[in-house]
Amino acid sequence: MTTAAGPTEWSGATDHTDERHVAPVRPAVDPFREPPTGWEFAGPGTPLRSRDVTVAFLGRIPLHAKAVQLLYRTADMHGEPATTCTTVLVAPDAAPTQERPILSFQCAIDSLAPEAFPSYSLRHRAPTTGEVVQLELLLIANALAQGWVVSVPDHEGAQGNWGAPREAGHCALDGVRAAVRHGGFDLTARSAVAFWGYSGGGWATSWAAELAADYAPELHTVGAVLGSPVGDPELVFRRANGHLFSGLAGLVIAGLTRSYPTMRALVDEHVDLPGQALLDKAISWPTQQAIMRMAFRDFGKHLDVSVSTFLELPDMQAVFADIRPGRGRPAMPLLVMQAVHDQIVPVAGVDRMVDELTAHGAQVTYVRDRLSEHFLLHIVSGPLVLGWLTDRIAGVPEIGSSTTTVRSVLAPIRRLRNGVRMLRVCVRVFRGRPLRGGSSG
Repeated sequence: MTTAAGPTEWSGATDHTDERHVAPVRPAVDPFREPPTGWEFAGPGTPLRSRDVTVAFLGRIPLHAKAVQLLYRTADMHGEPATTCTTVLVAPDAAPTQERPILSFQCAIDSLAPEAFPSYSLRHRAPTTGEVVQLELLLIANALAQGWVVSVPDHEGAQGNWGAPREAGHCALDGVRAAVRHGGFDLTARSAVAFWGYSGGGWATSWAAELAADYAPELHTVGAVLGSPVGDPELVFRRANGHLFSGLAGLVIAGLTRSYPTMRALVDEHVDLPGQALLDKAISWPTQQAIMRMAFRDFGKHLDVSVSTFLELPDMQAVFADIRPGRGRPAMPLLVMQAVHDQIVPVAGVDRMVDELTAHGAQVTYVRDRLSEHFLLHIVSGPLVLGWLTDRIAGVPEIGSSTTTVRSVLAPIRRLRNGVRMLRVCVRVFRGRPLRGGSSG
């Protein structure tokens, strides 16, 4: 595996362009994403190219933030050289400081299509496709209102390898490295580094947390928030198949056929031709389109064996074991949140993931919410998350591990007040105003 970067052997200049007033072009034909000659010899996290862009809510309302996109060198699931992009943002009225923190926000991309990547879908005049990424910009805006730098990486890599283990962690960690090395965000080697992601973004964040100590030990990591992480991908597939969100199961299988030759062989052997054609089409569909087109589909109808038999095949179990997070020991405190009645990510898988993490010595604050479901928890947990991250960035120690089941993560009055502050920031985003938010605690 590729580890921490020393002096880079790549000495090429980093090209910079100003595309703030240019409509984005589709990723497949975007010359910015083509790495320069010799990029393979750069160390992980080396910026290869940069450009100024304009980020906008729903593609139409420009966000009051400086936004720079970086193409940088990272590593794929095998540790081989790869590239991806991150969008680095900072509020223009944030006071410069030698200790400014950086938050790596892993969006719930949940798609293999490059058009769903935040580096494209968050830009001004990008098509509005209903991706969750665009709504997550409201959470990102609240982090910016704290005065933090925010890195929003394309954590699936340039190819959209959703579900591939380790790669998302590499992309997130190297995105932070690239932002620090860029030199334009008042970041230093002492800057506090935090991570936040929900659902598919929580899955990616779990990999970043587990890999940080070995892959990027020079980063001053202080905490990571895993919202509804995919604690057990097999349980997610079993629950989704044949239900409203069966498209997510189809996207995972489609993605894994690109990462694992054994998965491709399993699909070729056991899935009929119409099923294979469907999976091939799903590779180009954004999340919303995939969910709509494959809603309530029982993939067992495309198999020559039962779904249970297919999932229990040795090669299939080996893939599930490789993509399942929770086996490492994150070097920073974790906040894990999960809805007890989540309709997509079974709580049992997250319970087991937390048990494994704590057994390995990780420091985990686990909060289970009884009233929320999958999507609602992402919204109402914002005050809890921002308060927890603020404490970690300020150096407030987190003592021990704990598991609590609450009626709602919004229950304390203090969090309700912080929720009102967050709503004010959201209103400023809607109105295209500067992000002047109060602190959360």
